[in-house]
Amino acid sequence: MARIHARRRGDSGSVRPHRTEAPSWSNTDVKAIEKVIIDLKKEGYSSSRIGLVLRDRYGVPDVKLVMGKRIDQILEENGLQSEIPEDLRNLIVKSLGLRKHLIENKNDLHNKRQLQLTESKVRRLVRYYVSSGRLPSDWSYKPETAEILLSR
Repeated sequence: MARIHARRRGDSGSVRPHRTEAPSWSNTDVKAIEKVIIDLKKEGYSSSRIGLVLRDRYGVPDVKLVMGKRIDQILEENGLQSEIPEDLRNLIVKSLGLRKHLIENKNDLHNKRQLQLTESKVRRLVRYYVSSGRLPSDWSYKPETAEILLSR
């Protein structure tokens, strides 16, 4: 599979073993895991960070194998889903950091290009989330108001 903004293929990474059920050594207490997920979200953890904490602290290698649902689905059922999806939020934070850097370093051409690529990814993701119904149809990304969006 090729990269979005490059003419080369990516390096292959590690792949999780194919499993259809949770390993015998893992924590499979469904109610306890759901309570931990809800508590961590209330503390301000993102869904990816919740997955890491469950893996490292609670011995849950894959939430979907144990619960039958993804972390985001569990959060949505409990009314704790964030307004902006996590991947979109991370890209917006990255573009804000690049903009702040470019205010101080106006001639940094490499980061100007990186900002263009990052904001292109943001617009592509917004288009996807609007079409899938995850974001309202009038939602749009504007760099001037991005910081206000993230503070909510």
